Amino acid sequence: MVIIADCGSTKCDWLLVHGGRDQQLENTVGFSPFFHNADEIRAIVAEQLVPKLNAELVKEVYFYGTGVHDDYRAGIVSDALSSIFTNARIEVEHDLLGAARSVCGRNAGIACILGTGSNSCYYDGKDILDNVPSLGWLLGDEGSGTHLGKALLRAWFYRELPADLNTAFNAVCPEGQDAVKDRVYEKGANAFLASFTRFLGDNISHPFVQGLVSASLGEFLDRHVLKYNGYQHVPVHFVGSIAHHFRGVLEKCMDERKLKMGVVTRKPIYPLADYHLQENDLGA
Repeated sequence: MVIIADCGSTKCDWLLVHGGRDQQLENTVGFSPFFHNADEIRAIVAEQLVPKLNAELVKEVYFYGTGVHDDYRAGIVSDALSSIFTNARIEVEHDLLGAARSVCGRNAGIACILGTGSNSCYYDGKDILDNVPSLGWLLGDEGSGTHLGKALLRAWFYRELPADLNTAFNAVCPEGQDAVKDRVYEKGANAFLASFTRFLGDNISHPFVQGLVSASLGEFLDRHVLKYNGYQHVPVHFVGSIAHHFRGVLEKCMDERKLKMGVVTRKPIYPLADYHLQENDLGA
């Protein structure tokens, strides 16, 4: 058995590949080596994943996760996984490399993550050559669900929403502005802010919403994608729920900047499996 994992801060997808063909998707809560030590990660995997498989049969694990920014952080995850999958070769990489491999394969391109947060890189078909830094939800994350949620809430609080949208938004937030503001400043506010993208998706035909989403996605392209040398000559690919749900607006923003649209996929886990299966004929 081979395992390919795509891990975020709130959820981790584990694709179990049996015999090189049969695939079984399982989920656990997410984790990050910035906030979890090896023992905590080991406990999550042991309790939520191991009961669904035979750990001794796992021969290779390809793990892509948030927070894996250096060898030290990768080592935390690797130590946890190695203690469980004792017969497996373990490879731990940053989720940005996972995104690049999933959408670019072995070809050069720009890979972008547009989900709760955002990130991007220039990938040469093997390695990440350049990365405009992601500043997180407090300072950056342009084009992300968090960024969109903040823009929507600002418009609501500053009385900038058109009357029809304001009425609709009040209906989905009956607790009122004070309660929403309190939630924003609690722990985990980025996920809470990103939850408001559902309202934007439900009202995407409204001109105001179109403009808000376009401005956020355009800011991501301008501040990230357009900073890479050769951005005009390679496709720009996207991974994540925001890119998936707002693809129409994203395509317009791309056309305005004469960028070449590449692959858009909501979840990278299956393309990642294809990448590794094709490279190593895993499990055959």
